[in-house]
Amino acid sequence: MAKRLQPKYLQLGDILRPHGIRGELRVRVLTEYPDRLPDLKRVYLGATPYDPKPTAYTITNVRFDRQYALITFDNVDDRDAADRLRGLALMVAIEDAVPLEEGEVYLFQLIGMRVVIEETGEDIGEIIDIAETGGNDNYIVKSEALGEFAIPAIPQVVIRIDTETQRVLIRTMDGLLPTQRPRLRKRDYNPPPTKD
Repeated sequence: MAKRLQPKYLQLGDILRPHGIRGELRVRVLTEYPDRLPDLKRVYLGATPYDPKPTAYTITNVRFDRQYALITFDNVDDRDAADRLRGLALMVAIEDAVPLEEGEVYLFQLIGMRVVIEETGEDIGEIIDIAETGGNDNYIVKSEALGEFAIPAIPQVVIRIDTETQRVLIRTMDGLLPTQRPRLRKRDYNPPPTKD
């Protein structure tokens, strides 16, 4: 298995748009630790966490409006300057991220892991994406036999995430996995009779 590139930054949010005329920005918060935002002094803005040259910004103020953060940066003093930041990712250097608890992983670490069924040991595919739905995450799995499907990241299904072996051990339940669609060979296909 090829070694995955580790990002230098973790994404905390997405800059949506300016808020008002004094340079404040409305940010969709993606972190599980939004209360930490006011304590951060330096953040980075770039296209993605893999951006080779994100720009460092100093936070001067953070306040919250429902599920959004309203953030002001030093030297972003008006709506036009704020509008130029629209669509960028709000990030923190990975070394400044909240340390993980025992058994926790960053979402980027799951991409590329193999999914294995606990009962049989069968490798059923690779995690290609994470869908964050609010209630629980869903791991998007790509499988040669089963196509693309989602596995809910709930304790009843995800038994163990092993970063050493790059495997996610799951327990199946009725309806969890799509049924395998057999490929029809040409000789197995009998078209319906036609009326003459």
